[in-house]
Amino acid sequence: MRKAIEERYSVRTFDPKPLSAEDVAFLEQRVAAINAKTGLNAVFLEDGSKAFSGFKSSYGMFRGVRSLILLKGDPSTPNLFEKAGYHGEALVLDLVDRGLGTCWVGGTFDKSALEVPAGEQFICLILVGYPGKIALKDRVLLARLHDRYKPISERLTAVGHVSQTVMNGMESVRLAPSAANSQTPHFNYDDGILTATAPEDSTFGLVDLGIAKCHFVEEAGGSFEFGLGGRWLL
Repeated sequence: MRKAIEERYSVRTFDPKPLSAEDVAFLEQRVAAINAKTGLNAVFLEDGSKAFSGFKSSYGMFRGVRSLILLKGDPSTPNLFEKAGYHGEALVLDLVDRGLGTCWVGGTFDKSALEVPAGEQFICLILVGYPGKIALKDRVLLARLHDRYKPISERLTAVGHVSQTVMNGMESVRLAPSAANSQTPHFNYDDGILTATAPEDSTFGLVDLGIAKCHFVEEAGGSFEFGLGGRWLL
């Protein structure tokens, strides 16, 4: 399994120092590529700290936040939220490979500090930076991180024999981040056809679905159709 999938965790304490010029250039190039490929209009903010500075609703959850990726786009774009999850997580894994810390964030920040033009849909944020010193309470949580993930048996409904390739992909899905650790995306395997879906009424369910599909493809290969019930294609 890719090392970044096993090592990734939601960083909430960052070293507030600016990113290196090399990391900034990498992020700007990747965000531009995502926009060109998906129809998103994501923006990399080297300093988006105002959205977290002194914001009471964050309850002290985040410290040292500086850089972030603002995910947004035209609401008429097909599968907008799912594409944000899929391509955002692909970038997250590459950032982890570079030694950077990340965290998906849907709320608990001051949205008025971020510019979302009229006619565009805000989706969520990805925080990015150098991980700061981990507090003792966070060390305890990290030590038990994998224990919080649901077993594959609760993420996959299968009819017939399931190949090892699919099982490997599902293990990667099991380690995927999700809003409030809800782990709602579900996979169905029937007579050699694998599909994935998520609750439509979940605020970030479609983002989580994109993230889960990204993790599956990272381990199992092939590609995944976007949309509820989208199929895995080899």
